[in-house]
Amino acid sequence: MPTDSIRAGAVPTEDGAQNLDDTFAGLDALELAEAAGETRRRRLWRSTWPKVAAVAIGLFLWQAVVWSGWKPTYALASPGETLRDLWDLLLDGTIAEAMAITLRRAAIGFTLATVIGVVVGSVVARVKPVRTAVGSLITGVQTMPSIAWFPLAILLFKLSEQAILFVVVLGAAPAIANGLIAGADHIPPILLRAGRVLGARGLQAYRHIILPASLPSFVGGLKQGWAFAWRSLMAGELIVVIPNEPSIGFLLQINRELADSSGLIATMIVILAIGIAVDALVFGTLDRAIRRRWGLIEAGH
Repeated sequence: MPTDSIRAGAVPTEDGAQNLDDTFAGLDALELAEAAGETRRRRLWRSTWPKVAAVAIGLFLWQAVVWSGWKPTYALASPGETLRDLWDLLLDGTIAEAMAITLRRAAIGFTLATVIGVVVGSVVARVKPVRTAVGSLITGVQTMPSIAWFPLAILLFKLSEQAILFVVVLGAAPAIANGLIAGADHIPPILLRAGRVLGARGLQAYRHIILPASLPSFVGGLKQGWAFAWRSLMAGELIVVIPNEPSIGFLLQINRELADSSGLIATMIVILAIGIAVDALVFGTLDRAIRRRWGLIEAGH
């Protein structure tokens, strides 16, 4: 059989190679048929029920802690009271207004961080003297806690939007740059040589070879950069309170000062929901598109 020849180290004949290709094609067809036989409703249920079960278990444990009397209700509200407060905040528009302000800041800060991260990452990845000079500095800046930047940001920009954006950009840009650098480091050299032979040099090499080949790591860097940006933004809104700008961080601070645990936890649930939604709708979609483009998943998934 062809497989026996391969195990023995022999070169398979043309007929043997064709038979082996036919065997693999048949296995692929079986997998595709099995995937096609699964209905959309079943796939949706299979991906949904673990999340629903996790939420139900979390709510039960939360209620059990409240029933235990570990903390008074003004410090730890029950799930029912928290969800009622969350519904009231949604109905009166308080959360919607706060989300609009916070998401605007997040979008501006993350966009700036992406532009800076791509430029810095591209230069560091391909210019060796620059990499030697600042390569480790990027990782050092990334490891610094975002809260440590705020005293400097307030000295530079006072209590303003610019102070918040300054810290958001510093929190996200190094992660994005490192993602692009890691992706460029793992490009097979044969692709770069083939690109040079075909005339792809300079910006064309970035556009047609380096950036496309770095996409998986780059998207991972974007995802990590968003996480840093979101955490930096929440810290900034807690510290830098701007008049007439009732952001999500501002609601957290007000509820803490009023000892309103149900409102506080309701706002925290909104923060968690936004993070999950952005991860699923933006970065999850990007990840699936890349894997589909590379043939790692089927077009219908």
